[in-house]
Amino acid sequence: MRRFLQFPVLCLAVGALAACEPDHVIETVVPPTAGVRFIHAVPDTGALDFRFVDLPENSNFGNRTFRLTANLYYKGARAGERHLRIFRTGTTVEVASTVVKDTVVNLEAGKRYTFILWGYATPGSNPPMRLTVIEDDPADPGTQIALRVVNAGVGLGPVDVSQYPNGGDVPGTATWSAVPEFGVSSYITAATGQKRYRVMPAGGGAALFADPLAPAGDPGTVDIEGIPGTTVAGSAVSGFVVPRSVAGSGATNFTTPSLFFLWDRRPPRTCSLC
Repeated sequence: MRRFLQFPVLCLAVGALAACEPDHVIETVVPPTAGVRFIHAVPDTGALDFRFVDLPENSNFGNRTFRLTANLYYKGARAGERHLRIFRTGTTVEVASTVVKDTVVNLEAGKRYTFILWGYATPGSNPPMRLTVIEDDPADPGTQIALRVVNAGVGLGPVDVSQYPNGGDVPGTATWSAVPEFGVSSYITAATGQKRYRVMPAGGGAALFADPLAPAGDPGTVDIEGIPGTTVAGSAVSGFVVPRSVAGSGATNFTTPSLFFLWDRRPPRTCSLC
């Protein structure tokens, strides 16, 4: 019996010693990050995977089809020099390992970036496919909103774009004049409210498609984060003009050009109880 009683006594002694030791604090270092998002605007090719291959992280955008806007929110990516590859999406190793673009980019901590692949992928087509990195850095518009246009409409040429209040008249002068292909306009500030956009060939002419309504957003509450949009002060919104797809290509079939919207700046959360 004596040998059996020694074991629990020894365990109690070890437990007492452990309890007397000070707590160990393990510091975790959060690496500096930037926000990234990837847009597939190539009208003659199929789905693509956008991936930083130098570090494992959840900043990848997989199976992005032409003009796909679903889940185009910013993802956190480690800041610094990064190795980016764009692959063809596929069900076989041969297709999925086909590299479309391979490049090194530098991401600055705290900034947000739009990576847009545009142009034509078919060899010999003009203008050829290229990757552009756009820094999304609008100033705080305060009680107004910030608006910008990106012309990814390869084949459309320069465009005039007008924004106007929903239900109001289209202004006689374009808000952004002669935005070239692969062009990114400056931000303007405007009063909050629901907005429509008209896109025409530079210099005038018929609208290239029906005037789309920009997302209104939602101001949110003290408990729920707001959704940026043209009715929410402090928001910044970009409109992306995109082309029709090339008939018979691997791109998702769209028969007309279009314009879609993404937010570039989220207004700070308001707190009525603070």
